[in-house]
Amino acid sequence: MRREPVQESAPHDKRTSRRRSGDDGELHALQYLEQNGLKLIQKNFLCKGGELDLIMRDGKTLVFVEVRKRASMQFGGAIASITAAKQRKMQHAAQVFLLQLKQQPPCRFDVIAIEAGTIHWLQNVIVA
Repeated sequence: MRREPVQESAPHDKRTSRRRSGDDGELHALQYLEQNGLKLIQKNFLCKGGELDLIMRDGKTLVFVEVRKRASMQFGGAIASITAAKQRKMQHAAQVFLLQLKQQPPCRFDVIAIEAGTIHWLQNVIVA
């Protein structure tokens, strides 16, 4: 009697569908920005009180990127979901990141809004 090898099932992905969608959006945003000449410095920078989805370099400028993905424009879409509180948290995280650097480069905040599969890149949108 010949036994077939037992196929192990793939480990269960514990991320929620919302988190998987967000990760997918960040990957698409990263690829889009790299195609437009930006270089990745760090993904998912976390600190107490804030987070940054992507930290990129555009020439000599450090770019802090917030990525928002929405299936539709319902409820204002991706851009409208970036509240003043979220902007403050991003600014805080950027300040924490900048404290690690010896010199302070020029900086800006960009948003990649993915709505219904279309990418919108808004540059220098959050005023510190």
